[in-house]
Amino acid sequence: MTLRVDRDRSIVRRTLLAGIAALLVPLPALAQTATKEKVAAALPKLREFARQVVDKQLVPGLAIAIVYRDEIVLLDAFGVREIGKPAAVGADTVFQLASVSKPLAATVVAALVSEGKVSWDSRIRDIDPGFTLQDELAAANVTIRDLFAHRSGLPGHVGDDIEELGFTQGEILQRLRLAKPAYGFRDGYSYSNFGLTEGAVAAARISGRSWEEACEETLYKPLGMKSTSSRYRDFMNQPNRAALHVRVDGEWVSFTRRNADAQAPAGGASSNARDMAQWLRLLLANGQYEGRQVIAKDALQQTHIPAIVRGVDPRTGAAAFYGLGWNVDYREHGVEWSHAGAFSAGARTLVYLIPGEQLGIVVLSNAFPTGVPEGIAKTFFDLVLVGSPTRDWVAYANEIFEAGYTEMMKPFLAYVTPPATPAPALPISAYLGDYRNDYVGDATVTESGGSLYLHLGPAGKRFPLAHFNRDVFVYTPMAEAPKARVSVSFLIGPDGKASEVTVEDLNEYGLGRLTRVSPK
Repeated sequence: MTLRVDRDRSIVRRTLLAGIAALLVPLPALAQTATKEKVAAALPKLREFARQVVDKQLVPGLAIAIVYRDEIVLLDAFGVREIGKPAAVGADTVFQLASVSKPLAATVVAALVSEGKVSWDSRIRDIDPGFTLQDELAAANVTIRDLFAHRSGLPGHVGDDIEELGFTQGEILQRLRLAKPAYGFRDGYSYSNFGLTEGAVAAARISGRSWEEACEETLYKPLGMKSTSSRYRDFMNQPNRAALHVRVDGEWVSFTRRNADAQAPAGGASSNARDMAQWLRLLLANGQYEGRQVIAKDALQQTHIPAIVRGVDPRTGAAAFYGLGWNVDYREHGVEWSHAGAFSAGARTLVYLIPGEQLGIVVLSNAFPTGVPEGIAKTFFDLVLVGSPTRDWVAYANEIFEAGYTEMMKPFLAYVTPPATPAPALPISAYLGDYRNDYVGDATVTESGGSLYLHLGPAGKRFPLAHFNRDVFVYTPMAEAPKARVSVSFLIGPDGKASEVTVEDLNEYGLGRLTRVSPK
């Protein structure tokens, strides 16, 4: 299978990006079976390789956990928690997991299912009557399984674009009903952070718990995952935590933060390598941990059954599948389970297991964009199953990851260079006023010192608007991408004043056009 970036997913407003899809290509004919001796021989080579990755400044820091046949065979870390500071990353350093939160969430829901309080096939309408979708068939029948498989029809990242405007989780979930479906119900795969979030919080609610409580009671505490949480404040209270990093002019810098509480099941968990190793043990043992059946085998196995085709390799025609919170692929060594995670604000993570070999790896890094986690995982599997790396996988992963990132950034660079002879704007008074729609809520355009400002969301985000051409202005929505610009376009009415405004990065699904409600 070809390594690729999933271009369905926007990075608008630092939304989660699952990044590179499943990485392992079919192994050559000399592929072997893992043994204790081969795993042991691979570990010092992998340590040295990871050390070189950090020495080359491909990431500021990373942590790795590897489990083989219920034994933690590697727990190691490299580099620094924050660039320019001496504190080193260790096995106990807590990272934000980004979309690796999804398979973690699937494990929690499997635990709730094994308690008998909810089913993977529980209809959302029955357990959370206040939630609905625009498509009537989906609204009436969508289940937890559908939402965890990204097959509800919800378009890609609806909700992500308004998350950082300060809306609560409940407010965002209610707004999902406004989005036109990307596919017919169960007819296609469309990766949805807030769709999965709804499935998770509904499952927890019917069990009488908040999502955060369900995580702690059913998974984190039983496995002794003392540093793992689904609350951002817990991450921020960790003295030993990894900062986020992005590249600016070729150098890693740390100045961003990412609170993903609104989509906690999809991207808001944080953990360290030591805790994640315990989770790998549980997964590879089909729900058993330290001799106890913590999660019913059948409930957990449901997460690894293909539920939808997520893509097709254009070279081989082989299908890639998604289960419930997991990528599911079939290759040389049988079924493989994986999931990547990313924050455009500065995180990259990966979990990858080959259950037939009883082998799994977690790689946590504190930087974006980078394919380092995938490159390290592929290098490790090559060392064990082939004997040596079949290529420079980090370089290969970085090349494809960065190419995909560049492609996704193109729309945000279209407004960097203004027209040579832009048409002048109308007087500032033409644009001032209050605007609203049901999705974005209220927006206000104000003037200060002769410049326009756009105010969005309950958090009171204030963005300066720069004139581009006639009634089109631009602003920068993402701190981590200071060169990115998106348009704010005004429609002028017969009275010479703006009657509506379209905010480009909120309008991917036609939900970013706001009507003037009280001109000033």
